[in-house]
Amino acid sequence: MKLLYLDLKNKFKVFGLLLFTMATSFCSYAQEKNLDDIDGLIDDLFFSDQQFLDELIENDFSYSFLYTSLSYNSNTYFSGRDSGTDQFHLIPQVSYYHSSGFNASISGIYYQNFSPSWDFTSLSLGYFNTIGKSRNLIYNVGYTKYFYSDDFDAYTNSIDVSLGVRNKKRTVGATIAGSYLFGTDQSYQIVTNTFANFTLKRTPTFAIRFRPNINFIIAKQTLAVQKIAFFNGQTVLQTINYDVFDLLNTQLHFPLSLSTNSWDFELGYYLNVPKATATESNLPTTNFFNLSVGYLFDLKK
Repeated sequence: MKLLYLDLKNKFKVFGLLLFTMATSFCSYAQEKNLDDIDGLIDDLFFSDQQFLDELIENDFSYSFLYTSLSYNSNTYFSGRDSGTDQFHLIPQVSYYHSSGFNASISGIYYQNFSPSWDFTSLSLGYFNTIGKSRNLIYNVGYTKYFYSDDFDAYTNSIDVSLGVRNKKRTVGATIAGSYLFGTDQSYQIVTNTFANFTLKRTPTFAIRFRPNINFIIAKQTLAVQKIAFFNGQTVLQTINYDVFDLLNTQLHFPLSLSTNSWDFELGYYLNVPKATATESNLPTTNFFNLSVGYLFDLKK
């Protein structure tokens, strides 16, 4: 049983990285009245990393932000698939954004029942900017280094590129992000995200928003298929490994956020609809809840 547990953990390690990059999020934030430009910017921030960058780029003023967050997820699924262990996980993160386009972050992920529980620490550097005069197209490029607690070395580096677009009213939009993971092995993945933004309540001191979104997760994976073969007159069970690049999971997210002063709170529900590969069948729909708390520091105050 322990061997099966370790095999599952390593098999889904790349999808754990995908889960990690998708789970980090930014909500909204309100500022003091004497900083009207920053107030207008932060008060309309979207829930995800890329949409956070979209908002920053659109405004022509100098900024320097430090954002800290902690996200709790009630259960853990890898690309919508059950690892065989019921457990929650935590994702702490500290990120820095500058008006030059430079951004950096340090983060990690903690699993309740994996051993070691602290899976890895990541360090990221990136740059974001716009394309064209309308500023409706935004790109972000970056590099991430992973440091694992269990000496896992298949995917220790990641090169990431994303492109986002949204309407002028900031009510709908979409992003596409691609990652190339490499170390002693290599993989790649694509995530598309389509989102909407509804303001349910807004006052001078707080805002409540509902931001549903849908993600399509496409990634390369190695499948192991066992076939019966004949060797020297005997029947043997042969394992054949081959790579596929396909849609692995469709994820629906329904987050409700509350923003007041420098604090962000988000409660959300995730629904996974995994697509079975050649070696899988009858994959069940999975779901979990998430709760995140964030605080934003304006370093230019």
